Amino acid sequence: MAGIKDVAAEAGVSVATVSRALNGHPSVSPAARARVLAAVAALGYRPNAVARSLRTDQTRTLGLVISDVLNPYFTALARAVEEEARALGYSVIIGNADEQPELQDHHVRTLLDRRIDGLLLSPTDPGSPLIPDAVRAGTPIVFVDRWVPGVKVPVVRADGRGAVADLVAHLLRLGHRRLAIIAGPAATTTGSERVDAFRAALREHGVALPDAYIGQGDFQAESGRRAAERFLDLPEPPDAVFAADNLMALGALDAIRARGLSVPGDIALAAFDDIPWFVHTDPPITAIAQPTEELGRAAVRALVERIDGRTPDSVTLPARLVVRRSCGAPGPAGDPRPHPQTPPHPHPHTTVRRSNP
Repeated sequence: MAGIKDVAAEAGVSVATVSRALNGHPSVSPAARARVLAAVAALGYRPNAVARSLRTDQTRTLGLVISDVLNPYFTALARAVEEEARALGYSVIIGNADEQPELQDHHVRTLLDRRIDGLLLSPTDPGSPLIPDAVRAGTPIVFVDRWVPGVKVPVVRADGRGAVADLVAHLLRLGHRRLAIIAGPAATTTGSERVDAFRAALREHGVALPDAYIGQGDFQAESGRRAAERFLDLPEPPDAVFAADNLMALGALDAIRARGLSVPGDIALAAFDDIPWFVHTDPPITAIAQPTEELGRAAVRALVERIDGRTPDSVTLPARLVVRRSCGAPGPAGDPRPHPQTPPHPHPHTTVRRSNP
């Protein structure tokens, strides 16, 4: 394999000139840079990334720890992160916490040991001491989707409160009065925030949320199935169920069908986190869609700013309600396409805003 000395000999320049040319140093003339690049191509030379990182104290590598790689939302988020990072000259190492605190800490520790330049994190365990320790040590960190209250780093997330309010209004317009929610873990910011938003939206319409209509889930399909079964066993089951993520919604759908019931004929179903195949279920599922690609790209840009020594603002983008037929919305028979809700309107909770962390 060709080395940097071979490139220097081929190009007729010094080793130092090769190094400066490959690192974009302005002192290298265009002619010399052209000879170096031609020699690199002819010899198939690949710079030693490890050696370069020791010289520059940068690896051009970002870490991303996501909560569950099997969740289509996080899969799409990871793809957007990887694409934006590559466009900015970075590689990404991904760790899957699988909603398990010990796995989160394992990946965070491993990535820090590998000298990543910065870390994107969707925390599964907000109580982990590794996260504030890494911040105090100066590691550039940005939270994406979820965050740890009290840890002062930028947060890139979607605000779903306006979309949840739109969903509740939609359900009530359709005549549903007994509304239940399958919540995510209360320890996560998204888990508690979505329950709070649902309760607040019901309160605005004078509708109560009894404890019996709050099912505890863990953002996994099996927990959605169990919660839905418990709802269906109540003396007065809900007539609409809102699952606080897509996997729990699919679990709830399985439980409803296992009882021989229909959606929306016997019970309405809606989900937080839209996924591509919701349009292909029977019926298509009403869902709250997050701007996943924009979140991933914004998170990378914020992290690169942190790496460069700047202080980026937190970014909050609005989620939106996508109305389909799983709640009883009218539409052409057999039409699997989304049926738009009322025309979009500004909502006090879903404005795009940037704020200091």
